[in-house]
Amino acid sequence: MTVDVEAYLRRIEYDGPRQPSAACLRALHRQHLFTVPFENLDIPLGNPIRLDLEQLCDKIVGRRRGGFCYELNGLFCELLKALGFHVGMLAAGVRRDDGGFGPEFDHMLLKVELEEPWLADVGFGDSFVDPIPFRAGGASEVNGRRYSVMPAGDEWQLLREDEKGRLPQYRFRDVPRQLSDYAGMCRFHQTSPESHFTTSWTCSKATPDGRITLANMRLIVTRGGSREERPLTTEAEVRQCLREHFGIEFPESADLSDLVLSP
Repeated sequence: MTVDVEAYLRRIEYDGPRQPSAACLRALHRQHLFTVPFENLDIPLGNPIRLDLEQLCDKIVGRRRGGFCYELNGLFCELLKALGFHVGMLAAGVRRDDGGFGPEFDHMLLKVELEEPWLADVGFGDSFVDPIPFRAGGASEVNGRRYSVMPAGDEWQLLREDEKGRLPQYRFRDVPRQLSDYAGMCRFHQTSPESHFTTSWTCSKATPDGRITLANMRLIVTRGGSREERPLTTEAEVRQCLREHFGIEFPESADLSDLVLSP
């Protein structure tokens, strides 16, 4: 199937130029991050996530939900293709707290070919807002943090640098993939107790000056250097927060009690 371009662009509130260019890619990337949240709510709610384009379109465009990397980057890839961009999927291993990296296909990002190649990623949560030139030292800055790409042997790494130091975010190879290649890790992240997606939940999106996040019954808003945080206690508060801050409305018949009871 092909995506409904007009509906998708309305979803991300984009009405700018459509001719493939670095400026167009940047604008689409920013609008996607500002309007479509990174979220894994279906996992604690017990709704299976399948990497089927029709289902992804229905969820993200039709029902105005968000998703995690395979959903968000997978569908964004199709939008870019429909607009005439030359784009492909790459697979990455995400850095763990112990300093190691997860397996390949732990994460999906995109490579966009223009006059020079670019990296795009609308599915990593709190990360770079503007696409990054795909070359050694290619970088993007957002709210006091610098994201850069550097070679590491036969791989590449995305690095994040801020006042806390410089840390890899994920590592990847420049090898084209397809959506079905991620199916195994998509199942793992929905079912394994070793996946952080099964032990915590989040709904988060970038804003022009920071970020807003609902995670495990806490609403966190950052603006510039300030941070505000408050707890939620009821399902009604969760519904109101999802509606007000993320445009997500679950039917009244939907039982969201598992979000309240999750850690």
